Amino acid sequence: MMHSPEKILFASSILLILSVFAGKAGYRFGLPSLLLFLGIGMAFGSDGVGIQFDNAKAAQFIGMLALSIILFSGGMDTKLKEIKPVASQGVVLATLGVLLTTFLTGGFIYLICHYSTEYATLTLPESLLLAAVMSSTDSASVFSILRSKGVLLKENLRPTLELESGSNDPMAYLLTLILIAFIQSGGMSIAEAAWMLVLQLVIGAIGGFLLGKVAVRIVNRINVNNASLYPILILAFAFLTYSVVTLCKGNGYLGVYIAGLVFGNSKIIHKRSIGTFFDGFTWLWQIVMFLSLGLLVNPHELLPVTHIGLGIGIFMIVIARPVSVFLSLLPYRNFSWRARLYISWVGLRGAVPIIFATYPLLAGIEHAQWFFNIVFFITILSLLVQGTTVTYVARLLHLIDKPEAKEEFGMELSEDIRSVMSEIDLTPEVLAHGNRLMDLNLPDHTLAVMVKRDGRYFIPTGKTVLKANDKLLMISDDDKALLQSYEMLGVKDYTLKQN
Repeated sequence: MMHSPEKILFASSILLILSVFAGKAGYRFGLPSLLLFLGIGMAFGSDGVGIQFDNAKAAQFIGMLALSIILFSGGMDTKLKEIKPVASQGVVLATLGVLLTTFLTGGFIYLICHYSTEYATLTLPESLLLAAVMSSTDSASVFSILRSKGVLLKENLRPTLELESGSNDPMAYLLTLILIAFIQSGGMSIAEAAWMLVLQLVIGAIGGFLLGKVAVRIVNRINVNNASLYPILILAFAFLTYSVVTLCKGNGYLGVYIAGLVFGNSKIIHKRSIGTFFDGFTWLWQIVMFLSLGLLVNPHELLPVTHIGLGIGIFMIVIARPVSVFLSLLPYRNFSWRARLYISWVGLRGAVPIIFATYPLLAGIEHAQWFFNIVFFITILSLLVQGTTVTYVARLLHLIDKPEAKEEFGMELSEDIRSVMSEIDLTPEVLAHGNRLMDLNLPDHTLAVMVKRDGRYFIPTGKTVLKANDKLLMISDDDKALLQSYEMLGVKDYTLKQN
């Protein structure tokens, strides 16, 4: 046990450095970063290096802070125009899908515990509680793998899965709290449980929307001289949203996600610097959360739950998740059977189920430590089996889309500037009528801003001699005229970015 601040700081810095290197290795080899962070935490825990961390309440608090930041950041990064075509499907998967997964898995757990003398005998509410804790998914780690491999998905799968993973945590959280209250009170009517569920969802949605609007209004009007303070202000709003909504008996996780959604899809000043801050800060808190959860578990305690963990994990992967997905998406016709099968496979368990597993522990529910170990084991199993095969399964199901052309210049303009930027590849056909910039038939109000040639960038003039394989960065306020000129010039390879 380390008592001095210097030793704690030393150990923390080593863990963070190792986590960054592990994340780089995972990104390169297609391994979920979460699995590696958990592994480092376990290696440095009581069964490894010997760091003693057994404070479930502290781990839960760290998880609450981390999830508030992660969900707010996820909402900020979610574009309404991308999720609009699949909004209802994502919401159905995040609600009905979670319910179906809970009841299917809970029923299976009840049966194997009821008819087997090897395991603890659980009541049906206790079985449902264990299932509810594990019912949410973590698709964020999937997309870190897909992006590392340059994989794009067909049939709007990416926004569907991102919306599901960003919005299904509140449902799992609600079910966990309702079942804990049911077990502790010795009974709760279906009407009471339904009312609690509706109340938390409604208060969470309304509170998140209103506080998101307040954040937008304050950020755009406060006029702080130091721009570095804006990200800190938004971070405070994320925590304020969670706490206010929770104190009002609503779902704080839903509230903070919707607040981020409202904020990210509004016009705000310093949006790019705020986004950059949250990207780095989100990674920091993900690492801290995963490390603390890895330190919390004792690996030797996972061995006794291996058999039941394998049984439940395989049931969830092969039966509960696919059945839930196919039943939830039954009314929709915009997904092929291959897409539905892929959605079923990408139902990874992540850090959230482990955090939710601390709630029964702190509530003093019988068998809570057993629950925690089973959830941890199934999370590792899910990441090993599903997390390492998401690219292979996408390729097997022919769901990999053609990648978009890579942006070479990576320039951004303020959202207040109405413009269109494009990058074009110059070919001999494009230069057939003249190889100087002034020879290109470009529309009015269009500028050639920069040229990339052999890894070197320079600003052209009208007399600049252009060469085949050059890349040209264009900016215009008339996208239609620009596209017409590209057609006349014979430009085929270009990217387009509109404000």
